[in-house]
Amino acid sequence: MLGWELPPNNSGGLGVACQHLSEALAKQGVDIDFVVPYEAEHHLNNVRVLSALHIDPLYRFGGSAYDNKRIEEKRFATNNGKKLMSIRDVQRDYCKFVERYLMEFKPDLVHAHDWLTYEAGILAKKNFGIPLVAHVHATEFDRGGAKGGNPLIHEIEYQGLVWADKIIAVSEATKQIIIDRYKIPADKIDVAYNGFEAPQDNYTFDRSDYSYLISMKNKGYTIVSTVGRFTLQKGLFHLMHAAARAIKIHPKMLFLFAGDGEQKEDLMRLSADLGISRNVIFTGFVRGKQLRDVYSISDIFVMSSVSEPFGLTALEAAHHGNALVITKQSGVGEVLNSIVRYDFWDEDKLAGALVNIAESPALVTTLRDGIKREYGRISWDDVAEKCVQVYDEVNKHKRNRF
Repeated sequence: MLGWELPPNNSGGLGVACQHLSEALAKQGVDIDFVVPYEAEHHLNNVRVLSALHIDPLYRFGGSAYDNKRIEEKRFATNNGKKLMSIRDVQRDYCKFVERYLMEFKPDLVHAHDWLTYEAGILAKKNFGIPLVAHVHATEFDRGGAKGGNPLIHEIEYQGLVWADKIIAVSEATKQIIIDRYKIPADKIDVAYNGFEAPQDNYTFDRSDYSYLISMKNKGYTIVSTVGRFTLQKGLFHLMHAAARAIKIHPKMLFLFAGDGEQKEDLMRLSADLGISRNVIFTGFVRGKQLRDVYSISDIFVMSSVSEPFGLTALEAAHHGNALVITKQSGVGEVLNSIVRYDFWDEDKLAGALVNIAESPALVTTLRDGIKREYGRISWDDVAEKCVQVYDEVNKHKRNRF
């Protein structure tokens, strides 16, 4: 299995999905070596994690699995501090590691996650004849906000999808993008929705970090949160404009923007220009317990993405009791019903939905109770079963071919 990140060294949902999927597959008897491009401690159950390079976790340097802006300008320092690497250098050395690995070991197949690992997957297929499964968690069309994106990444994605024996997409919407934009035959693509696994620990909400918001909630304020990268894909400017309209109608609303990214300063300026900076709080990048604290303090979670292949954060927020408002362009909406959906550009509808939820305790109860039943039926074990079916199909095809 080829990936770019795993918790606790992940920048987003891809690493979380890879961890839970790998562990679920291991429970079903799949023997997995998971290759990451950096060196760090991981604690996955029954999964071996291999470090391709002796560099620090990439998220610290802005090199997440989703970055697509000025990709050639990203810089990573090695542990000795002497050598500087671009993200393409990291990819090339990652491929070299995979090639050395395959000279010694011969896995039944290679399962590659997203574009940063596709070249290594193609190498395994071309040079060693090993079947390739390409898992699409997001395309460059998603990351580019359904617009252009990086031509280099488009080409790598296309080559990976063409060379793959089978493709797994995280939603029907993602499958359709692959068909429409990359002209891949539909029968080559299977859909396996992401799962959800409630954390099994002794988490308690840290009230001290959010004492101000707690005091405001006691005064009748509704807390609306969003979590993610501050990029074009996430539609956050539309959310900010909708926030201004909602606050004008229902002043007792506070908006929590949790995350970081290239649009952070612009979003902060926009909140000031709209006259709502007193109602908007930026937390910075959060993970682990800090992320769960954001969910715990919130009443409503908004996923405002222009194009979101799935959206694990929505399930995480629902688990912590949030009512969900998500765009029709978000794949997680294919498996949930007790949600409010809107088109990413429809700021009036979003503002109206936020006001309606804030002013209707009965609606909040209905949404929360319904979503709790729905996300409880979503399991990583089911995703793993689907992947095993794909593996069996790929290997059966290989046996018939030879």
